[in-house]
Amino acid sequence: MGGDCFSWLPYYPITISQNMIWHKETFEIQTGGKGLYSFTEQINERIRKWGIQEGMCFLFIQHTSASLVISESYDPSARLDLEAFMEHLAPERQAWYRHTLEGADDAPSHMRAMLTNTDLSIPIDSGTLNLGAWQGVYLFEHRARGQYRRVLLRCLEVV
Repeated sequence: MGGDCFSWLPYYPITISQNMIWHKETFEIQTGGKGLYSFTEQINERIRKWGIQEGMCFLFIQHTSASLVISESYDPSARLDLEAFMEHLAPERQAWYRHTLEGADDAPSHMRAMLTNTDLSIPIDSGTLNLGAWQGVYLFEHRARGQYRRVLLRCLEVV
């Protein structure tokens, strides 16, 4: 692969002898069944409450049938397309599924979680998540019924 498609942006080194603070909290999110649930603003509210100007945000979901994604946050139809895509990619009620103990959504919910993320890392700059203009952070629920989900929020602040 040629080097024409790759370039470096300016590098600004930071001496790690600065003080750092570790912030942590857990979100509990109640879902209403399958779909994408935005919680970008709740994360930014916590970052503002803690007074973090620069650092790193780490998110981890403690479940095997839900996931975390960064996706389009401007046009709601993008969210509908992503949800429909997952329905096509891992449909319910396939004859070859063995893991159906909790219902028809059991095996496909684990497959969908495997294909997406259980963790995200996002830079914090100027007191907010440094996401792209149209990006948002979502919990992606893969179960048909509503669930209580726990998302660990950890932020490393550079002081």
